[in-house]
Amino acid sequence: MTQIFPHLIPEVADWPVAKQSKDRANFIKELDQFVEKQVLETNKGNLYDLISKSIYLENQRIKLNPWKVDPPDEKLYWKNISAELEVSVHSEEREERELNLLKKIIHRYNEEIVGHFSPGTFRFSRIFLLSFFKRIFNKYFDKGQWRWGNKAQLQQKIKVKGNVELIRTLFEKGTVVILPTHYSNLDSIMVGYAIDTNVGLPHFSYGAGLNLYNVEMVAYFINRLGAFRVDRRKKNPIYLECLKSMAGYSVLKGVNCLFFPGGTRSRSGQTEDKLKLGLISSLIEAQRLHIENNEDRKIFVVPLNIGYHFVLEASHLIDQHLQLVGRDKYKRTKSGGPTFGSIFKFIKDIYGKSSEVYMSFGEPMDVFGNKVDNAGKSFDKFGHIVDTKDYFTFAGELSSNSQRESIYAKLLGESVVDAYAKYNVILSSNVVAFCAFHIIYEEYKETGLLQLVNQKYKTFTITADTLEEKVRIVVNLILDKKNKDLVTISDESWDNISDLIKEGISKLGIYHAAAVLKLDNKNNLVCEDIRLLYFYHNRLTNYGLEELMDWEKV
Repeated sequence: MTQIFPHLIPEVADWPVAKQSKDRANFIKELDQFVEKQVLETNKGNLYDLISKSIYLENQRIKLNPWKVDPPDEKLYWKNISAELEVSVHSEEREERELNLLKKIIHRYNEEIVGHFSPGTFRFSRIFLLSFFKRIFNKYFDKGQWRWGNKAQLQQKIKVKGNVELIRTLFEKGTVVILPTHYSNLDSIMVGYAIDTNVGLPHFSYGAGLNLYNVEMVAYFINRLGAFRVDRRKKNPIYLECLKSMAGYSVLKGVNCLFFPGGTRSRSGQTEDKLKLGLISSLIEAQRLHIENNEDRKIFVVPLNIGYHFVLEASHLIDQHLQLVGRDKYKRTKSGGPTFGSIFKFIKDIYGKSSEVYMSFGEPMDVFGNKVDNAGKSFDKFGHIVDTKDYFTFAGELSSNSQRESIYAKLLGESVVDAYAKYNVILSSNVVAFCAFHIIYEEYKETGLLQLVNQKYKTFTITADTLEEKVRIVVNLILDKKNKDLVTISDESWDNISDLIKEGISKLGIYHAAAVLKLDNKNNLVCEDIRLLYFYHNRLTNYGLEELMDWEKV
């Protein structure tokens, strides 16, 4: 049974993210000043080039990649900024004019990035998401109950693993930052729902891609649920500093944050092994500022691995990945839209199938990757107590050093990646997909991966005996790694290979129009979409199983 925890702070209005939003105008004012200071420290005396570069990159974005959600005055705004910048060159007050332009740009970006949080909307979202997730994870009729079951049954489908008690304790000792893996657009709301209903923690501020705001209904809710907007098209240094500072300054102000350090959804289906260090470095900086301000407050980092048997947008994601790695050698699928058959299958599956999602929390750590105890004390790998102040001290003096802190960010990123591998919950569907794909690939390894996945409309068949043989080998390897505390496994039937395979097949990519893997009337396994099988196979590519099985690495 999944343990359900009571809320640490029952009243929504008392949550840190709610308090931040209530004083949004003042928060943005403070954030403007914070960003300005950061920019001037690295670009003092060179504002013209900085602003000029930002203008150029923004004009390119507007021209080449416009979105419906973009403000209608974008083109005019940057035209005016450009004109004001050129006027400043010939002005006696050049420095002051350029500084004012910088302030104007920073404020515009921060107004865009900083989100809102409405307690009323959040309470409504609880009701809406309960109804939505019941239809995704529960059956219409199950165990004598109609209409997709109840909240308690859904909570049992959300499998929470890890030291949740320690995370809840640390919530009262400092600021908790959760860093999840990222596979689906469902991730943000799924994690938010689980944290609220199962873990009993207040809502976290989180980053949401601006592309999601193109859908009006989605935008309405995201706008009011504490999300800060992330526009991945914007690569200019002023915007990037605003985004980084939003995360860091929020944490500095005691707002618990959640962001995806991989930067975007995994296109390949593989668990992230490389992270974007910009937002991670903001945590290092925030911890230093706490110390500089003589604030006895620590920042705690919690890796979180999300595990699904299905990813609704998997077909789109794997197409993007294969297009990127294969370029002209890969023929991307042209979507013709949903058919009557695919719609009927989806409705049928919604009513007749169920699934689970795993939320696996890694061990909490400080911003340097050290383990922490329930008192918030840090310990190095030898078990010695660590004073975080020492990381920012040189020759007895507390100081800021960007090069040093970039190294700390890199080390923290590596610690998070290691935790992803260890706390990734291996599912029956992962094992079945991994083995089935390799069996098929063995026939095509001479021609290569791209030749295989280009056969999108071909049906592949393997025997049940062959699959069972491979699964048995892989399961033994996984269980050996589990015994060494290197991996985490699901709550499924790992002691019975036949049951594990049956369960894996029944849950693998359940809502896709084409069957990722199914049994035919001759008890053979049939794959109707090799791309999807490859996508789900990739979840286990970080563990070196190919080498251990003496299979050629894909």
